[in-house]
Amino acid sequence: MTNILFVFARYFFDHRKERRMSSSSTSDRILDALEADAQASHAEIAERAGVSKPTVRKYIDQLEEEGVIVGYSAELDPKKLSGRTIAIVGIEAESDRYVEATRGLKEVDAIERLYTSSGDHMFMAEVRATDGEDLGNVISEEVLDVDGVEAAHPSVLQERLK
Repeated sequence: MTNILFVFARYFFDHRKERRMSSSSTSDRILDALEADAQASHAEIAERAGVSKPTVRKYIDQLEEEGVIVGYSAELDPKKLSGRTIAIVGIEAESDRYVEATRGLKEVDAIERLYTSSGDHMFMAEVRATDGEDLGNVISEEVLDVDGVEAAHPSVLQERLK
């Protein structure tokens, strides 16, 4: 009887942290699986995250409802795209015109993604254009024309490394 208790106690002790982590990081594991492959089926995500398909469905629905998951997209390698330029553009706006600048930048069709930033720039935008000249036109004629925008600093993406 002592051996059985010892084995059970040892098993419980060894797996206590794993069980605690399991319940607290289910959404993290599901998000990791989705980030690795946004086209994965619920069954594939369940296998990768170590949960059931209904659990995956429940968490994904909840994360979408809460706005954590805002969409699904394909990732592109800029070097392999012909006739397309992708740039990350740091954008500066007047502090007192932040709201107007945000609204205006959201309306620029060439801006694929827009983020606020705590770094060197107030906003970071992923801008897509047909080529360098078109990118210049988008920045000078659309981004810089937005009310409240003071400056834009583009960095053209060359090659995806990871």
